Amino acid sequence: MFPQEDAVHENSAEDAPQNALGRRSFLLASVGAAAAGALAVGATAQPAAATPPIVQGIRSRGVVIRPGDSRYSDLRTGNNVRFTADPEYVRLIASAEDARRAVQTAVDAGKRVSIRSGGHCFVDFVCHPDVEVILDLSTMVGVDYDERMRAFVVEPGARLLHVYEQLAKRWGVTIPGGICYSVGAGGHIVGGGYGLLSRAHGLVVDHLYAIEVVTVDVRGRASLRVATRDSRGALRDLWWAHTGGGGGSFGVVTKYWFRSPDATGSKPENQLVRAPARVLVNALSFPWESMDERAFRRILDNWGAWHEEFGGPGTPETALSSLFNLNHAAHGSIGMFTQIDADAPDATGVLERFIARITDGVNVETRAMTAPSGELPAMPGFHTTRELSWLQATRTVGADNPVITDPNSRGAHKSAYFKKRFTEAQVGVLWRQMRDPGFTNPDTMLVIFSFGGAVNAVKRSATANVQRDSIFKICLQTFWSDAKDDAHHLAWVRETYEAMFAHSGGVPVPDDRVDGCYINYPDSDIADVRHNRSGMHWSELYFQGNYPRLQRAKKTWDPWNFFTHSLAIELP
Repeated sequence: MFPQEDAVHENSAEDAPQNALGRRSFLLASVGAAAAGALAVGATAQPAAATPPIVQGIRSRGVVIRPGDSRYSDLRTGNNVRFTADPEYVRLIASAEDARRAVQTAVDAGKRVSIRSGGHCFVDFVCHPDVEVILDLSTMVGVDYDERMRAFVVEPGARLLHVYEQLAKRWGVTIPGGICYSVGAGGHIVGGGYGLLSRAHGLVVDHLYAIEVVTVDVRGRASLRVATRDSRGALRDLWWAHTGGGGGSFGVVTKYWFRSPDATGSKPENQLVRAPARVLVNALSFPWESMDERAFRRILDNWGAWHEEFGGPGTPETALSSLFNLNHAAHGSIGMFTQIDADAPDATGVLERFIARITDGVNVETRAMTAPSGELPAMPGFHTTRELSWLQATRTVGADNPVITDPNSRGAHKSAYFKKRFTEAQVGVLWRQMRDPGFTNPDTMLVIFSFGGAVNAVKRSATANVQRDSIFKICLQTFWSDAKDDAHHLAWVRETYEAMFAHSGGVPVPDDRVDGCYINYPDSDIADVRHNRSGMHWSELYFQGNYPRLQRAKKTWDPWNFFTHSLAIELP
């Protein structure tokens, strides 16, 4: 299937600058026994009789963009303009082989690199002051079917809406990914990936069959590896690390292949989740002006109780997923969006009972969602449930939202998984903070997203994404535009989040009620003892018992720690 050959491609003279000492020479000189140990690990994990496959990429070259180029300013930051970099250059990667060459050039020159696909990273993993080279994969946007692998191949720069449209239009299949249309596949997948179809079909990585990734060995040589769900030993660890271990820790992913574990036969349409033909969609708004504390508490308790009852797999309710936007009172309303596969058993009944359950005893008249709400656009025509084609609904919910897609936006984000409904104390914190008269930013919200269902049918160790017992997850976020307001907004979001988890040191320490944090909503505060006062290492909140295996993969595949950032997997 793939050529079997030596584990590296030899460097050309162009790839090896004359002054290529820098970080590489320093690391080789200082690693010493640790490097020898890493090499020994790699040797024992990779028997000589089973040399890993290497993929020969097309030898096209990406553009190198340096300061002074008119494109440079756009490429030194991402979706969150709180974070910027001043790299020596940005290299737009054109192919897998181009990625290998780009990594080798950076290794030889001793440069610190970061990796970008869609640019939606919430923190400074890509755009950090210390980054000297940004490897940008945003122009690698292919989506196709690979007959040799019997799997669908997706390049990392492809935006989610493009992926959905290509898979659905050409083969009638999909992946259970997120609603934000402009997120790049690269980062979304490696962090786990979830969306409105996840309760029915699991996480995106539950359907990941293989990856192609550039790694750097103990001798400082970059090579392309292919690791699959069927691999063994170190290659199996490399694949597994990309099923929720987060981006930027092991190498540069240049391709993802998808084939569901229960795929049958050889026809493409039988290899992946069938895209729904049609869905039922509903969008409700609850005006703050009509909301008292009793109604507020009732609606959040109703939400939690329904998800506690139907948090597991195997019921008609797993086909339903909802997104609840608890907007700040300055916004004017709270919003709830709900979707269900129209062809699922008793779809209309499940949806009607869900809405009745959430609104039971609330005594607030719902209205149409006439303004953007959280991550959703205005959806005034959906106060009464409507039936749409699945792609039409996907475009509708992922359409332009001026808050989320503002290219001048600065943001702060914090996450948590919940196994049970909010406590009374947590609801009290939200009631107080979302009505704080000293903080009146309407672009502030707690997004509560349905979880569980088929996600919870998978063992915690089966993928790097360990959270397999939760019923919903949250993302607390606020957006603003002026750097002079950073301290004000950061203080509020930290105060709110830390008050919600005051009993456990300001963070969601895994227990019988919560299950840590989501690595695709990274938050550097989790690694800061001023904000994480739990005494628990940040890795325990994101990865829990799966972290040692991630470290093992790190030691084997990135023994230099060449791929790193503020929440990267650490060498053991």
